[in-house]
Amino acid sequence: MSAVRAAGAGEELRELLLSRITDVPDYPKPGVMFKDITPLLADARAFTALTDAFVALCERYGATKVVGLEARGFILAAPVAVRAGVGFVPVRKAGKLPGATLAQSYELEYGSAEIEMHADALTAGDRVLVIDDVLATGGTAEASLKLIRRAGAEVAGVAVLMELGFLPGRDRLAPVLGDAPLEALITV
Repeated sequence: MSAVRAAGAGEELRELLLSRITDVPDYPKPGVMFKDITPLLADARAFTALTDAFVALCERYGATKVVGLEARGFILAAPVAVRAGVGFVPVRKAGKLPGATLAQSYELEYGSAEIEMHADALTAGDRVLVIDDVLATGGTAEASLKLIRRAGAEVAGVAVLMELGFLPGRDRLAPVLGDAPLEALITV
């Protein structure tokens, strides 16, 4: 049984969120225990509690924009932006956005990948909170922080529903976070 802790989340919130996350063994391949958040999204009380927790972080860090990382980060970040009264910026896999984009490549375990955002989505005055569902190896989050800074904006922080503490995501992000906080509501 893995140790679970909450970072900045109350015990009631942590228990509610954990009760709505399902383990799916051997998905997408044998040996992987997939953490399925779709039951959480289907539960209005749990999804609202999660959104409220992220809105509180958005307000605490003075974010003026929220970046959602493809694909589940979109689902989590968009309602946060609406509720916090700030703009939402999608960061997508390469080739998915029309018009002028900024791109950032990053290394995967085997190979590389690239993410993009619209070139005019952020400005020098923006403070950006990055939101995603899971922090695993940290490659996508690291690349998004580089994109945000290349656009001239400031990173207000990174917030994730769940951090897989047995993977090196936090360590990978440490050098690029600077003074920006990394908040994981749940760590497994």
